[in-house]
This record gives sequence, structure tokens and C-alpha cells, in this order.
Amino acid sequence: MNVMMLLEMAASGFGDRVAVQNGSDALTYSELFGAAGAAASELSASGCERMAALDVNSLAIPVGLFASAWAGMPFAPLNYRLTGGELDALAARIAPSYLVTEAERVKGLAHLPDTTVVAREDFLARATTGKEGDPSWSMDPDEIAVLLFTSGTTGAPKAAVLRHKHIVSYILGSVEFGASSEEDAALVSVPPYHIAGIAAIASSVYAGRRIVQLPGFSAEAWIELARSERVTNAFVVPTMLVRIIDALENSGDASLPHLRALSYGGGKMPLPVIEKAMKMLPGTDFTNAYGLTETSSTLAVLGPDDHRTAAASDDPPIRQRLTSVGRPLPSVEVEIRDPEGRVLAPGERGEICVRGEQVSGEYLGRGSSVDADGWFPTRDGGWLDAEGYLFVEGRVDDVIVRGGENMSPGEIEDVLLEHESVADCAVVGIPDEQWGEAVAAVVVTRADHPVSEVELQLWVKERLRSSRTPSRIEFRNELPYNETGKLLRRRVRAELLGES
Repeated sequence: MNVMMLLEMAASGFGDRVAVQNGSDALTYSELFGAAGAAASELSASGCERMAALDVNSLAIPVGLFASAWAGMPFAPLNYRLTGGELDALAARIAPSYLVTEAERVKGLAHLPDTTVVAREDFLARATTGKEGDPSWSMDPDEIAVLLFTSGTTGAPKAAVLRHKHIVSYILGSVEFGASSEEDAALVSVPPYHIAGIAAIASSVYAGRRIVQLPGFSAEAWIELARSERVTNAFVVPTMLVRIIDALENSGDASLPHLRALSYGGGKMPLPVIEKAMKMLPGTDFTNAYGLTETSSTLAVLGPDDHRTAAASDDPPIRQRLTSVGRPLPSVEVEIRDPEGRVLAPGERGEICVRGEQVSGEYLGRGSSVDADGWFPTRDGGWLDAEGYLFVEGRVDDVIVRGGENMSPGEIEDVLLEHESVADCAVVGIPDEQWGEAVAAVVVTRADHPVSEVELQLWVKERLRSSRTPSRIEFRNELPYNETGKLLRRRVRAELLGES
């Protein structure tokens, strides 16, 4: 297995189709194949061991991904929002590397040791005019394809190791070769250092779909590009969808006539947001995709039919599935386990553990977290219902322990979000002399629905045990999320404790 085989098949099957475009620049599948080959020759001659990309969505990202696979070296996209010491630290961990970046950043990165820094425009110019190398890439499935640094919200980022077998297994198990028509187009707006960005390239190439890149996200730019390029497919994180829906509503024109399928993931989707989106875009199929960097993207899917069935149902357990991430892919096994490793029954909350060929669970310099039987502990908390639908409730480290009782923040957040005044919320534990920890919440309200702290406390108390009722509720205009849609729960807690 090698990621390059995905592009080789696409170039052979539909070489004249546009593979990727960014503004007025574009490459067909044959041109992308040729550019990857020429860039691979340059990578091999550089003496470097890894290719890094410090860049927004650009043609250099797919060229770099496949060129690295051709040359037999890992591809490491870096967070372009990092500056100074953070970036220096990551660059040092992947040196010696060949780093492609924006022209204006080249000079400022010249100090990086064992790093060949190249401007994006120069890299692409040589790739698109250079001579294609010998197509004899390694098919060793255990070679490293991609290194992705985790968001590092709880410490220094870890470099997740994704080998060729992990990525290719995911694609072969979830995408049909050549399934897209020449008119299909996927709008890619998530950052290239996010697993969803890598998966979008690999899956679109294998399906034969045109990739339309948006270098920097704004709701208005996303909508304009979706309309002008007749985008049929897209993936967004929840915070993006919130802004897109608000922008559509405020513009007075909610039409996205060509958008057939919209996937979302990367963070918890508030129920009112997806319900509103489904009403505003009735002709669009919605899919919730749950996965992790360490699992090569999607593990479980709540598909379009699941969305429609849940939204139309009056049966609470079925309707509740709209807040789930669906059922595991056929190639993936999921178990819920308690802290001692015992498998829990449906409805019982614990840690989500997964197993499958696409699961890596390995970190550069740290080894693997996969056990002897192939199970990876995700550190996400959740539960399965009787029909196998998976509900994700946040990180297990975020569990609140009040008087010896474990409480899931997600369970309390779900109840708060059912209130018509609550647009978004975060529940955390704060120190308490009597109970060890107390439940606290930060709430974002809807502008036209004011609500008091006491009213929300009564709302929770009526639906959950009184011990789960927040003893403290504060109101904010917005909650802190990182650029990939993850709630920064520890920042919320720090702000409540006056530590920010």
C-alpha cells in the first residue's frame, strides 16, 4: 500500500479531469501526477528525511502529499498560525526537513536548523515544469505517510504517525473508486494540518472529484465559492456551520442550489444548529463524521437517512440520535470501557475504544497506545445505545468528580442546549471544599431569548439529579474554540477561576 496508488489510479482513469483548483490555478489529475513525480525527485535529491508544509490550502498541499509518498518520506503539514518558539519546536522535531511555505515567511524561517525552506511558488513552478521521476515508489504499508501534530490543548503537541496502510485502508473501506462525476466538486476549507484536510484530498482523488480549495475560511467567502464553483460536497467543523447558517439567514438568500452533501465533524454539534441547517437546506444530505487524527479520520457516521429519521421522530430515543455520531464503519469495532478496562453495556458511559486497520494510535518518539489486541483508547468519553449508535461526550479527562460521583459534562450540556434560550454552552468542574468539585457552566444565549441563571438551574434540576445542576452559571458572548472546532474546556475553567 502507498498513498500514491490512489493518485495513480485516478490519473489513469480520468487524467483529463480537474483534480484541484485554487482560484484561477488548477491541475488535472494527469498534471497532479506529473507534478508529484517531479517534486518527488527534488525531495529525494534534497537529502532531507521529511517534507513539511507551513501553508494555507494551496496547490502545494496535494502536490506535497503525493510527492512525499512517491519519494518515500513522511509529509508533515504544520499549523500556519503558530509563531516563534512553538513553530521552532515543531520544526526541530521533524528535521532534517524540506519545508514549503509562503514566500513572505521564507526569510523569517531561515534560522531553522537542518531545514531547507522553499517558497510555495518556487516549489510549484519546479514541480509543474520539472521532469517526472521513476514511478517506483515503495509499497511497504508500514512506511510513514503523514505526521500530524495534535492540537496540544493540554500540553505540547504530539505527532501522530499515520502509515500508508492506515490511510489507504480508510479510503478503500469508505470510498468507491471513480464514484464521482466530472461535475462533482468538493469544497475544502479545513486547514491542511487537520486530519479532515488530508482525508478530503485522498478521498476526493480516489473518487475522481474536483477539489476546490478555500485558503482562509469566512462564511461569506465559503458561500460565494460554493455558489460560483457549483460545489456539490463539503466538510465543515461545527463552528464553521454556525457561521455559514447565520450568514445565509442574514443575507436573505439561503440557497446553495448545487450542494448535495454536507459533512461535519471535529467537535460537538449543538442540536439547534443542525436542526436549523436541515430546515434551511432541505435539498442537502447531512452527515456527521466522527474520527480522530490517530484513526486516519472517520470512525463512525450518522448518515443522511439517520438525520432525517431522527429529526422527524417523536420517539425520544430515536430523536436523540440526532446528537449522536452514528454507527461505526463496517471496518471499525467500537467498545465502551470503564477505567478498569471492562466492556460496558449499551447506555453505560465510559471511554470509547476502537479497533481497525485504519487505526494507528502511534506517536512519533512515544510509541503506540494500541494494546496487544489492537484496541486504541481514544480518551473520548461516550456511550452506545441499543442499536449501536455512538454518543460522544468529550474527553474522559473532563469528567467532573463531585463527592465521589463521576459526571459527564456532555450529559449536562445536552440538557442545557434543549432550552430555547441556550445557543451554546460548556460545563466544567471547579474546586469545591465540600464536594471536591462543583459543576459550573458558561452559557451563550440567543439574542431574542433572555434567561436567568436560576431558570437554567431549575431546567437542569427537573431533568437530571440535583447533584448535576450547575451551582454556578455565567453568561458569555461566545465560547473559546480552536481552529479545528474543539471546545477549549480548560480555558473556560481557567476563566471561571480567574486564571486567564
